Amino acid sequence: MANQRQQLEQWTTVVADTGDMEMIAALAPCDATTNPSLLLAAARDSRYQSLLTQARSLATEMGRGHDLTWCSDAYACLAGQAVLEHVPGLVSTEVDARLSFDTRATVERARRLMALYRELDVDPDRILIKIAATWEGIEAARILEEEGTRCNLTLVFSLAQALAAAEAGTTLISPFVGRIQDWHVKRGLDIQHIDDDPGVQSVCGIFRTLKARGLETIVMGASFRNADQIRALAGCDRLTISPALLETLAADENPLTQALDAADVEPDEDWTPISESGFRWAMNQDPMANDLLSDGIRRFAADQVALETLLSEEERAA
Repeated sequence: MANQRQQLEQWTTVVADTGDMEMIAALAPCDATTNPSLLLAAARDSRYQSLLTQARSLATEMGRGHDLTWCSDAYACLAGQAVLEHVPGLVSTEVDARLSFDTRATVERARRLMALYRELDVDPDRILIKIAATWEGIEAARILEEEGTRCNLTLVFSLAQALAAAEAGTTLISPFVGRIQDWHVKRGLDIQHIDDDPGVQSVCGIFRTLKARGLETIVMGASFRNADQIRALAGCDRLTISPALLETLAADENPLTQALDAADVEPDEDWTPISESGFRWAMNQDPMANDLLSDGIRRFAADQVALETLLSEEERAA
């Protein structure tokens, strides 16, 4: 009997949610995704300290060796390059979260990341630029996709975010599961069955709505708290899963049922694209999505600052 990870991979592309290159090599996923938190954890790991020095050198080659934002971007790209040595598919690299409400600055930073990847001779077709799913971030993704740079819209907590991103032509979106569950549990929700998990319900609704409307954006569920959430989303286009939960699935040989299938979704041809005002009103009316998007941006921004501090300390120690 195939284990549950193998069964899942019949329907879903598995993505590793870690910045640990050795773990990625051991798990052998198709793709991998990074974010400031994962990169910061790797930067604090003695095994990857050399990447900090290499980042400084790369930024210096680009004439920006004393600019910490350039150094952190160089570090992110070097980490992405290292990840791609262990996966056959894609890696996501995130734009500085402090730019989440500035479309032009997000576009410019994404172009910088792609320039750094070109400097490293990395195939641009293997890169997804990761951007927070604010309205400004979605508009930045629209511009980048038109230029040929593929994007991953992250911190998706609502259907409004998913629809706006998909209608903008975004390659992939990352709707979160665990953080939605956390938000509701903290407010007293008692989840008796996985089908009642609001995070699972959110991703199922996003998946079915995008498929019904014929929108081609890839739905990649993210932020899992337990393996049952993953099992309940078997069949989603992609799922980004932590090493611990991938190991849990690999150790379980019980039968796994496909929960989501685009072929089962009835087409919906009578729909209207979401406008900026519609998007902002929907977010205003959704305290959970509003809270979690803001909190996610703050967390990633704080980790970005911490990473820059490490780079600054590395320069002083050199």
